[in-house]
Amino acid sequence: MDFQNRAGGKTGTGGVASASDANRERRERLRQLALETIDINKDPYFMKNHLGSYECKLCLTLHNNEGSYLAHTQGKKHQANLGRRAAKDAMTAPAQPAPEKIKIDPKKFVKIGRPGYKVTKQRDPATTQQSLLFQVDYPEIVEGVIPRHRFMAAYEQKMEPPDRQWQYLLFAAEPYETIAFKVPSREVDKDPLKLWTHWNKETKQFFLQFAYKVESQKSEEEARTVAPPSLPAANMARPPPPPIPGMRPPPPMEGIRGPPPPMMRGPPPPMGMPPRPPPMGMPPPPRGPMPPQMASRMSMPPPPPSRLPAPPPPPVVS
Repeated sequence: MDFQNRAGGKTGTGGVASASDANRERRERLRQLALETIDINKDPYFMKNHLGSYECKLCLTLHNNEGSYLAHTQGKKHQANLGRRAAKDAMTAPAQPAPEKIKIDPKKFVKIGRPGYKVTKQRDPATTQQSLLFQVDYPEIVEGVIPRHRFMAAYEQKMEPPDRQWQYLLFAAEPYETIAFKVPSREVDKDPLKLWTHWNKETKQFFLQFAYKVESQKSEEEARTVAPPSLPAANMARPPPPPIPGMRPPPPMEGIRGPPPPMMRGPPPPMGMPPRPPPMGMPPPPRGPMPPQMASRMSMPPPPPSRLPAPPPPPVVS
């Protein structure tokens, strides 16, 4: 039978694959895909028996290798059994009440309008810091209520398009409406002397003052955050002293680590006890007689210079 030239075949091929060949190829593709995406060790229904084969505890099927089990997990039977098990677990599991969310009801009160305010721009002549002083009047505030304030970023409000160059300062007190001031979004100096609030109960006025940081303060704080240089340990070797002009450095000593010992000026002191100096007011003791050999050497004149001609240079060998 000619399998090459029959209908549906291509020249050079073995013919159209049968249904069993196509099924085998599909199972191999599924196995390769499952090996890449599924961790078989985390499957609760996967079990390896004492014979070296693999079993599916959900479907009670036996498989010769891991690929066969993974292909089974992608099949219709295993998926149907998974759905039945999930439905059974949902029916038998006790109904757990959902955790109740804590609801905070907004406080409702009749608002009587916006309070009066006064804003003062200031500048410190010593530090050149720019500051703002806010004075808000609450003449009809509720008894026992203290005004509150907070800084709000531009992305928290929904009244204007957000702009990162600005921020908002909010003031709130019952029964007045909450008011906000649009200020530059710069770093605020949190020093208690620069950022403070005061509530005057007698005049019913609330004061707040804050100052912006200057560039010099920012650089100083960044320098403080840098760790200080570590101090040298006490047992670390000291650097060698500078060399003395006119003297050669000592040769390196093998087997000894660390810098060489400091060089000495002049000849080393003689061994033993030094001679005692003469008492005050007495002449020094006379020196002993010089040996005859040294006296004769010192009295001899220096030898005359030689008048011999210089030796000829060595011949050049070509």
